[in-house]
Amino acid sequence: MKKYADLLKTRGVAAIISAQLTARLPSGMLSLAYLLHIEHIFDSYGLAALVLAATSLGQALAGPLTSRWMGYWAMRPVITLTIVVSLLAMAGIAFGQFPLGGYIAIGFVGGLATPPIQPAVRTIYPTMVNSKQLTPLFSLDASAQEIIWIAGPVITTFVATQISTTWAIMVAGVFLIGGGAWFLSCREVGTVTIPPSRSKMGVVLKKPAVLLATVVGFLLIGAAAAVEVAVVSVFGEQGAQAGYVLAIWAFGSIIGGLALGGLPIGPRALATRMGVVFIGIALAGLILDFWWISFALLIAGAGLAPALAVMFAIVSFSVKFSETAEAYGWMGSGQLVGAALGSAIAGFAIDGFGSLGGFLAAACFALLGAIVASVFVKAHPDLRGKDPSPIPDTVPIATIASEP
Repeated sequence: MKKYADLLKTRGVAAIISAQLTARLPSGMLSLAYLLHIEHIFDSYGLAALVLAATSLGQALAGPLTSRWMGYWAMRPVITLTIVVSLLAMAGIAFGQFPLGGYIAIGFVGGLATPPIQPAVRTIYPTMVNSKQLTPLFSLDASAQEIIWIAGPVITTFVATQISTTWAIMVAGVFLIGGGAWFLSCREVGTVTIPPSRSKMGVVLKKPAVLLATVVGFLLIGAAAAVEVAVVSVFGEQGAQAGYVLAIWAFGSIIGGLALGGLPIGPRALATRMGVVFIGIALAGLILDFWWISFALLIAGAGLAPALAVMFAIVSFSVKFSETAEAYGWMGSGQLVGAALGSAIAGFAIDGFGSLGGFLAAACFALLGAIVASVFVKAHPDLRGKDPSPIPDTVPIATIASEP
């Protein structure tokens, strides 16, 4: 644990981790909040899933695009603009009274305006620590991300069931305002400049490690989102047990991330961690009991944060510094789309097969992730004994030739 204590003592690290997690918390709240809110309006998980699908489409289009914009117009202007538009979209979903098409349109616009905070902070990290600290920093960050992907839905579940789904969306907006302002005030956001990428958008996906992390990240977070919906369906929208189960899952992921953060990252690291996630989720669907599900998800959680940390590290190692924002933009888009589609598919599965259908959907996502990571193991760089920092950019330097 000493390595994490030393990291947090490094100037700016604790502040920027806390700020970006607060600002990104709505990413882990809105899929479930929208699902519950729209389901209450139309009395159908399936119709609610259409709104999530539109949101995910907007996120998929926005992630790489807004990340590249930061290389041209800097981080603060782009993040500020997207925060404002995101808040307007949240207000429209929460307070509007529209036919289904209206909610779909607003969800799409809100997805387009997803603030590119994740690619921004992933680009900043290598400038704040030395090469030996970078992999532990990714592990620490991945563990802390459980506040977003698991603890976020705990907050949403509690507020939606105890107060209202409208308030659940509003609380997400409060986190976006407060966390966004905090993140924008961090010194590094104004001092770290992302060089404009000299390649066309999407070219970075030709890097095998970037494509692998994007696809597996999509499947991993899709599994997590499906589990969240399944757990809520098991214990009902009026009970607090769902929140307790998800909190236990978050605890398992945090412990796993911190425990494995110092291990060398070999070429099968991602496949192994995804296998742990699949085993835990598959076990959870066997017995729909509070203690059994909690135990099984504790196992699944032990692989979740470590898998994310591996993905961050292999992407950082594989790209130039000017490409980091776009690469993490694609990865972030994959995760956000996974969260929305995982919730949506689980919703349809629950409508058709009950709570067990939600766990089956989650297990399928996780199994596919483990298979992809295993089959395409050659795309996974071996980082044992290597510096995971991005490749420095080189540019031509004009010289004055001397006369003969």
